[in-house]
Amino acid sequence: MTRSVVIVGGGPRGTGVLERLAASAPEFVEDLDVHLVDPYPDGAGRIWREDQSALLWMNSMAADVTMFTDDSVRCEGPIVPGPSLYDWAVAVRDGELEGESVPDGPVGDELRALGPATFATRRLQSHYLDFVLRRVLATLPPQVRVHRHRTRAVGLRRGAPDVVLLDGASDEIPAELPADVLVLASGHLDAAPTEAEAALAAHADEHGLRYFPPEQTTDSDLDRIPAGETVIARGMGLAFIDLMVLLFEGRGGRFHDRGDGTLDYEPSGREPVVQVGSGRGVPYHAKTEYALRGPRPPLPRFLGPDEIAGFVRRGSVDLRRDVWPLMAKEVGWAYYHELFAGHPDRVRGVWDDFALRFAALDWYTPAMHELVAGFVPDPSDRLDFERMDRPLDDVSAPDLASLQERLRSYVLDDLARHVDDRYTAELGAFVGLLSVFAQVAELAGTPALTPRSRAQDLAWWQNFFSSLASGPPGPRLRQLLALSRAGYVVFLGAGLQVDPVDGGFRATSASLDRVAVTARTFVEARLSSPSVSRSDDPMLAGLHAEGLLDEETLREEHTDSAPAVHAADAAVAHSGAAVTLHNTGLVRVRASDFRLVDAEGRPDPCRFAIGPHTNVRLPGAFTRPNTNALSFRANDALARAVLTQLAESAPAEGRLSA
Repeated sequence: MTRSVVIVGGGPRGTGVLERLAASAPEFVEDLDVHLVDPYPDGAGRIWREDQSALLWMNSMAADVTMFTDDSVRCEGPIVPGPSLYDWAVAVRDGELEGESVPDGPVGDELRALGPATFATRRLQSHYLDFVLRRVLATLPPQVRVHRHRTRAVGLRRGAPDVVLLDGASDEIPAELPADVLVLASGHLDAAPTEAEAALAAHADEHGLRYFPPEQTTDSDLDRIPAGETVIARGMGLAFIDLMVLLFEGRGGRFHDRGDGTLDYEPSGREPVVQVGSGRGVPYHAKTEYALRGPRPPLPRFLGPDEIAGFVRRGSVDLRRDVWPLMAKEVGWAYYHELFAGHPDRVRGVWDDFALRFAALDWYTPAMHELVAGFVPDPSDRLDFERMDRPLDDVSAPDLASLQERLRSYVLDDLARHVDDRYTAELGAFVGLLSVFAQVAELAGTPALTPRSRAQDLAWWQNFFSSLASGPPGPRLRQLLALSRAGYVVFLGAGLQVDPVDGGFRATSASLDRVAVTARTFVEARLSSPSVSRSDDPMLAGLHAEGLLDEETLREEHTDSAPAVHAADAAVAHSGAAVTLHNTGLVRVRASDFRLVDAEGRPDPCRFAIGPHTNVRLPGAFTRPNTNALSFRANDALARAVLTQLAESAPAEGRLSA
């Protein structure tokens, strides 16, 4: 009998899950319908759809983007290789892919000029993702059929099988779909405002101001911001970079190169003035634009499967106290490996001597500090994580002008370190970060971490990792510097605090000594925090209301008699016991196979979820080739769990226990 899988979310994650289902299906099933449900274009989804500004780029180089498994990926399913974004573009322009042709217009021009180190536009990435999906569909095994539904899943009717309800039933769109298995594979989900955000919005409405809540910048109505307006922006990550691009170059401004890489900004007359700060107070680090000079660092070295297994056996692990020293040492090992191999003129002695002594020492010890200082004479060549995490901790500027000079100097130094190949040790650190990220993800998939550490330390690590490894292309920081010099971007520094005041919004920061700025427009330049209980996704909200899907709430018990506290914005019932309830806002899934966990703590045999809205933190849906990508391994584990469930449960038997 025909079985049916419904994948809600047809973007890169849903496509990746579909590809893994198709790869392993012949091993498990004889007749399978897969339904792909998404109101946005299949393959690209909402974030990577072609219908967006041509000015917006990816933050990865073309050669570093793939949707296909390769021989490095350790998974149970078959390896099905395919081209990276760059290899696809070369094959298309050389006429080597049957049925593929160069797109018309500017996207085609971009494809013809694309190099391996180019940061492609999101519109070109949309074409690549469309190709990936079409290739999956063209190579389906005979027992698998895929049906695409350009609409929204709005609910679930329980049964054997379940029925997924669709929005806007018509001749082209059915009202419902049978679902022996449901997979939620959406990307970032929107949510209703928090109490604080709602208060800011109400203040704006009452006083005729403009408040932009956290959301995808590409979905914001930025035309509401008039020319010449002073804007306070909170957030300096990738959402801010998009905001910068759309408000300046997107309004007709132009950048001119002086010939040495320094840019000047030519205004259009339509731009606002943006005053921006954040918690850390600086933009994410630029992406590296060079290759390693030495061999790839041998990893993992100090934090690998054996160490993770030891933490799991031990339990009650605090990430910052117990694991971070090994994480730091691992990244340090990769950094200094490249410094010695690629820049022997900047070190004393040889790697083998340094490595032997390095391995014997803990990261946070005077002996390690002395070792590094002895072998690495220039302090600027020594790795300092605390400075990287809080670079403005020692700054208390008396006025805005002096803070601008400090921030511009910081950004210039960051650009040099990530673009100039005198600093390839930074790429060594990046390689180390990727290894550490994978190991921490494995640890996070176990119950070893304490509830407090899971709720707070994992969030800190994700943010710190993103600031180091997921920053913008270097040219974006050059543009930021040009806007700063021209006075159109004003840095407010770290610890930004924004409060409603009569007639506007008032911003202060820890980097400014008794200096405040006010504006009538306030933009939250960031995504909304995840929240199942505040989600405006009808499918997610419905499953949560019925207890079929649980919001991760971590219970931390205390040995003292302190009263219970609730560390979240969502309402969760708790007793007066001495506990802290940490609400992460994330969908709770079982880490081994991504099954939904219901309100009673039971894994659901037939309902799954994967992506940034879940408590299993994964990198993006596409990744670098030849890196044993965690995302691909996760897609494969989920797909094989789905197929195993279909193979082991007959349709008439209904729902089984997992």
